[in-house]
Amino acid sequence: MPVPQWVAKINKRVFNPMELRRGKRPVITHIGRSSGNEYRTPLDAHRTEGGFVFLLMYTSASDWVQNVMAAGSAKLSVAGDEFDLVSPRLITKEEAAAVVPPDTNLQPGRTKGIEYLQMDIA
Repeated sequence: MPVPQWVAKINKRVFNPMELRRGKRPVITHIGRSSGNEYRTPLDAHRTEGGFVFLLMYTSASDWVQNVMAAGSAKLSVAGDEFDLVSPRLITKEEAAAVVPPDTNLQPGRTKGIEYLQMDIA
């Protein structure tokens, strides 16, 4: 089961800004589909041969996912490296497992029913 939306709202307002200040997690930069504003969201990014897979802990209805899907692109910062990403698409757990390293935890904690987003490096 995905993480409840009330947790997502707390993370967005409290913990995400703390994570951004810490600077230790991958950060996706995306443009708001309505506002046109630039947003930065810390998340987990798993490298694939030609891009990245993201675990969508709060479902594909999350603002950042909707923004990336609408724009068709985003930027990702990982450990000081910057990547231009394109072609966002939702994939199944089986598809994700086929492209990430075998030791990647695709179902962290007690969560089930997680969705996955794959993007290619431009």
